[in-house]
Amino acid sequence: MRRKIKYIVVHCTGTTPDATIDSILKFWKEVRKWNNPGYHYLIKRNGEIVSLLSEDKIANGVKDFNIECVHVAYIGGVDKAGNRTDNRTPAQIRSLFNKLVALSEKYPGATILGHRDFKGVTKKCPSFDVREWLRNYTPDELAIAA
Repeated sequence: MRRKIKYIVVHCTGTTPDATIDSILKFWKEVRKWNNPGYHYLIKRNGEIVSLLSEDKIANGVKDFNIECVHVAYIGGVDKAGNRTDNRTPAQIRSLFNKLVALSEKYPGATILGHRDFKGVTKKCPSFDVREWLRNYTPDELAIAA
C-alpha cells in the first residue's frame, strides 16, 4: 500500500557540518532507540544525496505527522559553538532544491515545509526558513542540469 504523502519536510541534522552518516545513524539507534532513521534522504556536504529509508516506510522526522511525510535533511545546521546556523554548502543547496522538485513531482499537492513549521514544534530545524528560501531561490545552471 502506498502512503498518502501530504508533506515534504526539510531538516538539518542538528550537528556540525563534519558529522558522519554513521555517527548520525548510531545516535538514532543507540540514543533515540529508533528502528527507522529520522529521514528518508540525507544530503552530504558535497551534495551527494544518500537514501536512508525507502519512501514507503515511515521515518522519524516530525512527531505525530510521520505517516504522511517524506523527510529530507542536510548534514549541518549547527556551528562549532552549538548555535543554530544555516551552514549549507552551495552543493547541498542545489541538491536540496533538485530533490524537492523531484519529490513535488512525485507527490503533487504535497506541501513543502521545514520541520519548525509544524504545529507544536519548538525546534529551529532546519536552521533557515524553507518557505522564504523557496520563494527567493533562483536555481543556477548546475541545479537545472542536475
